[in-house]
Amino acid sequence: MANIKVKQEIGGDQVYAKGIEGGEQVSADITRVWTAKGYGWKVMATSAVASLIVRPTVTAIATFYNNTAKNFVIETVFTHNLVSIANGNFSIWVCIHPTGMTAPTNDITVRSSTIGLAAGTEGIFDAGATVVDNGWFPVGMWGTTVTATMPGTSVEAEIKGRLIVPPTAAISLSAVAQTAVVTQCMGIHYFSVPTTEFKLG
Repeated sequence: MANIKVKQEIGGDQVYAKGIEGGEQVSADITRVWTAKGYGWKVMATSAVASLIVRPTVTAIATFYNNTAKNFVIETVFTHNLVSIANGNFSIWVCIHPTGMTAPTNDITVRSSTIGLAAGTEGIFDAGATVVDNGWFPVGMWGTTVTATMPGTSVEAEIKGRLIVPPTAAISLSAVAQTAVVTQCMGIHYFSVPTTEFKLG
């Protein structure tokens, strides 16, 4: 019987590989492991606000600040188009603010664990924050509605770890539509991962 060793990313030490019950080794998406460990969270605003009709600059619909010593690995950003117009179109925009940002005000939001843990206090979520324009970019697919009388669509942009918010940094969200009548309620699905498990740089 052979023992298998692997090299740790952080520290470089060699450790024995582990298996599940029966000794089987399973390859899985790391986000499933993070979910099982309780690192997965969702946070969103409690009310919808008007979309912008120009490129975002210094006012965000939602800003999420990392007030922990962990890395926030962004899985998805999403929005619910509450008030729509006939044939309305909109897109999601994001801005990553670098480390050293001043913490914004924490607003009342909806927070939930992806495995049913009690809602924590990690992260500061501010609706309508004034921010530094560190560069806004559209993400994901655009959304559209065909009715003006009912709540519109929900749109989710799959980030899958391609955006990461380290300690004292933040991510801001906004939406651009052809009219401010179109309102959005925005949020984030993220993993709060200890730096000992996920190294940056």
